[in-house]
Amino acid sequence: MTFYQELQLSSVGSKQLIKNTADPKEKHRHILIYNFKVYLVMAFCVAVVTLYTNLTGSGNSVVGVTVLLAVLVLRQADFGIKTTHGLFSIVGIFVILMIAPRFANTLNPIGAFVVNAAAILLLMILGCHNVIMYNHSTFVLGYLLLLGYDVTGAEYIRRVEGLAVGMVLCMIIFYKNQENRPYRRSFLDLFREFDLHSARGRWYLKLTLIVSSAMLIVSLLGLPRAMWAGIACMSVCLPFTDDCIARSGKRWQFNIVGCVLFIALYLILPESMYPYIGMIGGIGVGYSAGYAWQTAFNTFGALSIAAGMFGMPMAVALRVGLNVFGAFYTVICNKVIDRLTDACGERKGAEA
Repeated sequence: MTFYQELQLSSVGSKQLIKNTADPKEKHRHILIYNFKVYLVMAFCVAVVTLYTNLTGSGNSVVGVTVLLAVLVLRQADFGIKTTHGLFSIVGIFVILMIAPRFANTLNPIGAFVVNAAAILLLMILGCHNVIMYNHSTFVLGYLLLLGYDVTGAEYIRRVEGLAVGMVLCMIIFYKNQENRPYRRSFLDLFREFDLHSARGRWYLKLTLIVSSAMLIVSLLGLPRAMWAGIACMSVCLPFTDDCIARSGKRWQFNIVGCVLFIALYLILPESMYPYIGMIGGIGVGYSAGYAWQTAFNTFGALSIAAGMFGMPMAVALRVGLNVFGAFYTVICNKVIDRLTDACGERKGAEA
């Protein structure tokens, strides 16, 4: 395996390669490449976010994160349709990201719920037809981040400009990497094949309603950071209900682990080091092969920002509370929706 090929491996793949290599010299080489890759990716992420922050303002650093996630995913992921038609999906996704989060933030909680539900459902239809790609964890996450870190006025104009540049960049990278895909489906087939009787269609609707309603509940309670509940629900609401239970446990348990680790760093490190706690978390994510520890280390970045806004104790309490709520709420809603669907199916069968 070449140096470049090793750089393309996931953390799971790199760790498996290291584990299966018997020759000490080769094992040492693989370890060095793996470490180099982690810090290279971290440096690239910091560079992209910093560039976006400098060009669009500190309030728009989240745009850099959103574009970065999309670029990394679209290098390998697809939409299950012709590559040229996939470009229309990218345009649709980014137009939603430009308009819907800002619009939702101008409305009362009920109005915001309607806009969020419509936007998330469209994102699912446009970007998640190929279920195994897990594209929702990029596009819906980007939507929730933009919703939570809202800007207005001139900053919003720069946000739209930054997203437009990111859209063009994503289209170029997507086409370059996916032009030989053999799909025959068209862009319109994404809408024609949307069917609530299919497993995919039910998953679209479940994720949409669960994420949107969770944020509605948090907003009606007057709590900040409703997006954290939405992100937790999105992360736990997998295409198959049985998978949600295990994911739910990892979500709330390792958020608590992440909060404990964050508190330790916050108390040990001098105040001048606080801005770097998020970066430490990013490195931890790079070394994490599984969802559990990725969840723990992702907590660092979120709490680094929130601690400056609400104070460390309040930020930790919100993080734990909203993630525990989101994890359990998703499992309960999943089961309720599945039972209602089964009951409706049995009723139609009896009538027939």
